[in-house]
Amino acid sequence: MSLPALPLPDEDQLPFDPPPEYARLRADPQVVRVTCPTGLDAWLVSDYAGVREVLGDGHRFSTRPGQAAHVLDAFGGPESPVTGFSQLDGPEHIRIRRNFAPQVSHPRRLAELRPLVEQITDEAITGMLASPQPYPLHSQFSTAITTAVIAELIGVPPEQRHLLHDAAAALFRTSTTPDELRRAIEPLWAYLYELVATRRGRPGDDVLSRMIEHSADSERPLTDEELTQMNGALLVAGFDTTASMITYGLVCLLNTPGQWAKLCAEPELAASAAEELVRYLGVSIGLLRQATEDTVVNGQPIKAGDYVVVAVQSGNRDTALHPDADTFDVARRPGAHLGFGHGAHACVGQQIARIELTTVLGALARRVPALRIAVPPEEIVWKKDSVVRGPVELPVTWS
Repeated sequence: MSLPALPLPDEDQLPFDPPPEYARLRADPQVVRVTCPTGLDAWLVSDYAGVREVLGDGHRFSTRPGQAAHVLDAFGGPESPVTGFSQLDGPEHIRIRRNFAPQVSHPRRLAELRPLVEQITDEAITGMLASPQPYPLHSQFSTAITTAVIAELIGVPPEQRHLLHDAAAALFRTSTTPDELRRAIEPLWAYLYELVATRRGRPGDDVLSRMIEHSADSERPLTDEELTQMNGALLVAGFDTTASMITYGLVCLLNTPGQWAKLCAEPELAASAAEELVRYLGVSIGLLRQATEDTVVNGQPIKAGDYVVVAVQSGNRDTALHPDADTFDVARRPGAHLGFGHGAHACVGQQIARIELTTVLGALARRVPALRIAVPPEEIVWKKDSVVRGPVELPVTWS
């Protein structure tokens, strides 16, 4: 018997919402079998409690297959060139995360980062206001900001930042083959490997140098390969996903009646607006796990070795989280949403993303309150060959 296909978002029809099938699945809540774009058969979990349960239990549910291997052919399996930290479980995952996470999430480090993000954002807005209209916001503003922030953190100079873009374009494109991905990523990996060697000899005031220093005192210091993979993952995912969320989020803000005006009237709502955007829009293709033992989710037996897709955006729309979860509200008091994941593999750079989103939204609301999209909604071109959702480009204008 053939299985139904995994429901995937279609921004042309529903720009901000998960596929309507999920509302029905959440009602019971049901765990159903689906076939995924890469050919995997998986159990689909759609409700908030079920998604949180699977993501939060790293013992029963492993990340070994790769978190996007259900939609990206080049992401999972032994031939993938991106195996590493995100596919580790247990003590090995903890060892690396303990050396890595404090450098991108400790309150002191974040306090040092905030002025940099504010400076980069203000310079980007000044440049935008001096540019001809309509202005290509995604390529010239959103991507420019997040690339500058994440590259400054690692210490990658402007002339090498194209390596991030090339690697991200291949990594998140659904049609990329393992060989194509390897060719796109190897130049970045080679550059970072040399940078690791340089920082070991001449440490600087950057995340990579701090990782090396922090790791040196541990029982098993991070190897050059581990440092290369970790910083490569931070660079690629950190600039592309956040840039797309800035652009996608602004489309949502500007198209939801009253929300942009509310934010402009109270720019201090930027932090809650950022959190609401991540809840409302985030991780719409879901995350993949594999059961390590026979288990049960929402009454459905799942065998060891079975794949499980957790529909994060659907879980975030569950009325168990918010009674009006399908309503977008910049003033919503943030709840325990799953937009940055949950459990041991929650997004390690989520605090950086929060600072970037909050800073950009607040600065635009204060400095460009007349911002508007320069084309009708039906003329916005959405990404089709990518797991990172959002517009290909966003022409904007202002008075």
